[in-house]
Amino acid sequence: MASSFTLETTAALLGPARIDGPVRSTPLAGAHARLGFPSPADDFLDDSVDLHRLLVRNPAATYLYRADGWSMLGLGVSDGDILVVDRSVRPTSGDLVIAVWDGNQPTCKVLKLFQHHIELHSANPDFPPIELTPGTEVEVFAVVGVARQIKRGARRQR
Repeated sequence: MASSFTLETTAALLGPARIDGPVRSTPLAGAHARLGFPSPADDFLDDSVDLHRLLVRNPAATYLYRADGWSMLGLGVSDGDILVVDRSVRPTSGDLVIAVWDGNQPTCKVLKLFQHHIELHSANPDFPPIELTPGTEVEVFAVVGVARQIKRGARRQR
């Protein structure tokens, strides 16, 4: 269930849900990728994975946002990442969320719920928390996944 907070909690929806695409499985190696020296046992495939099924738990309630900026780098969210948002998941204090209030653009922050106010925290100490005063209606949606495409730099010329 998507959440809208004022200090009393009511349901709200934001954005259209995406329709399921075709299943596209990709081979998955049987061994884990170690971050040290490679293992000779990595030459076999064990299974396959459909990234859509891995990242999308509830297709009718899921939509995507592209991250813009670096305020969430401390939690591994980089500029350009794709944020997977499931509006059927009820956000709780401490969750990574997309929040919208007072006509502002959607923002990705960590939700902190207090008795008399709500705070949205960055994962970068250079960005102070955003405190939403009582009576501010804010729509909050849980981020349930992050996808990233590695951008390769220009090849070195010899």
